[in-house]
Amino acid sequence: MDKTIIAPSLLASDFANLQRDIEMVNQSEADWFHLDIMDGMFVPNISFGMPVVEAIAKHAKKPLDTHLMIMDPDRYIKTFAELGVDHLTVHYEVCPHLHRTLQAIKAEGMKAGVAINPHTSINLLEDTIQDIDIVLVMSVNPGFGGQSFIENTYQKVKDLKNLIQRKNANTLIEIDGGVNAANAKKLVEHGADVLVAGSFVFKSKNPTETIKDLKERTL
Repeated sequence: MDKTIIAPSLLASDFANLQRDIEMVNQSEADWFHLDIMDGMFVPNISFGMPVVEAIAKHAKKPLDTHLMIMDPDRYIKTFAELGVDHLTVHYEVCPHLHRTLQAIKAEGMKAGVAINPHTSINLLEDTIQDIDIVLVMSVNPGFGGQSFIENTYQKVKDLKNLIQRKNANTLIEIDGGVNAANAKKLVEHGADVLVAGSFVFKSKNPTETIKDLKERTL
């Protein structure tokens, strides 16, 4: 893949002006919308649920990249497909039957993603990597936006890239947490394909320019 995919995280957007922020992303150089769904159990925070995803889907003109930080995600796979989600990412840590979950996501016509927490080894994906469309590497502890980037992420991305190449898989590597202008290029150099940026984009003076800048830095 030539260009890095930029996926602004709507968790950091202004929920009182959600449509405005969605239109901004639509018109920017961003590639995907990143949606963080949290249940207050798997992570210590609650974000938003189905009605908000449905509202976003009505206005979004780019793929909805949805990251489930929830217990028992299998219950909701069909629902998210019906809401118009394009990629559905579940956490390795909550899927006792990961292969079955991946198959269920694909059966609904979505790309299947697996997220791993900072302490989870990429070696645990050895047996399923060929069935995974996207591996989302958490570069902060999941649950809250605006956290500092964990430096060990670079090595993890490098190891994951090696695994993907060794297994001849077509998996994309996505980074979520603390991504900014200072670390974007280095992440891509280590093998990242997709960068999720939340606070860095939405809290900036000019989000459209910030997205453009991130894109240019990673060329």
